[in-house]
Amino acid sequence: MTNEDAPRYLSRGELDALEITTNDAVASIEHLIRRRAEGRMWNAPKSALFLPDGRFLMSTLAASDDPPFVVVKSLALNPRNPERGEPLMNSLVTVLDGETSRPLAVIDGNWVTEIRTAALSAVAAKRLARPDGSIVAFIGCGAQARSHLRAFSDLFPLEEIRVLGRGRANQDALCRAAEARGLSATVCTSAREVLERADLVVSSVGFSPGLDPFVDARWLAPGAFAAITDGAIPWVGEGMSAFDRIVIDDLEQEAKMPQSMVQPSLVVGDLGSLVLGEVEGRRLDEEKSAFVFRGLALGDLALAGLALQRSLDDPLDPRSSG
Repeated sequence: MTNEDAPRYLSRGELDALEITTNDAVASIEHLIRRRAEGRMWNAPKSALFLPDGRFLMSTLAASDDPPFVVVKSLALNPRNPERGEPLMNSLVTVLDGETSRPLAVIDGNWVTEIRTAALSAVAAKRLARPDGSIVAFIGCGAQARSHLRAFSDLFPLEEIRVLGRGRANQDALCRAAEARGLSATVCTSAREVLERADLVVSSVGFSPGLDPFVDARWLAPGAFAAITDGAIPWVGEGMSAFDRIVIDDLEQEAKMPQSMVQPSLVVGDLGSLVLGEVEGRRLDEEKSAFVFRGLALGDLALAGLALQRSLDDPLDPRSSG
């Protein structure tokens, strides 16, 4: 393989420079959901290992004919990383040509995970949340909270955020990001307080062995929508019936997991059925709804593929095909 044929590496800085919008990311995910329904896109259930020392390892695999890519993400989460000055999670995405399997790109997986997770939430929120939502509560204030702040600011007329987190630095960074957007920010001291009056909720509590659930859906305001990105691990199980409707990311994937995120009888469908209109979106203003998810390989392909295509089309990039 010559240097000219070698896979390109897309760093976080290069990815940010592509200026992929929330609408771009949502459209890419919705496109792949429709391609999957047509038998032109495939994703395997995620695989995971929980190591005795608290590390969590995970991989995803997805392929598509349109765009013609095979995408694999490898991720490792180590609860000891923050004390070393490292992100809690690090990951890498590889992209192969779908026909020849030629390596095309290696992409910063943390960027892909942050943007695709917020975009998956946005796909669900477009259909399940009240369009006039102005107050968003964040339970967990890390990278996922910041990416959801960007996405939800694009979708809703936000005025205020309420935050609850374990680290002062992350809380402060999220509040500054909100204030830079002209929003007010309130730091809360309990889950019940942070949920008060919230129209939208983003739950992104980092994995921690032995975490005791501390968030109860019975505290939600009427009409609230929750994007629960952490598999509902911090949510009290018996309180989940307070939701009128729960959608998960993928019914097929969930059926293969050793333990359900939420009681299956509470689930009305998955993201694919929501996008395809097989499951209704919001029906009543007072309805409480949730999108609960583990993560979906389709989303990794959607963002990695979009980023690679955008980089190839960049006329300022000397590697561009244009």
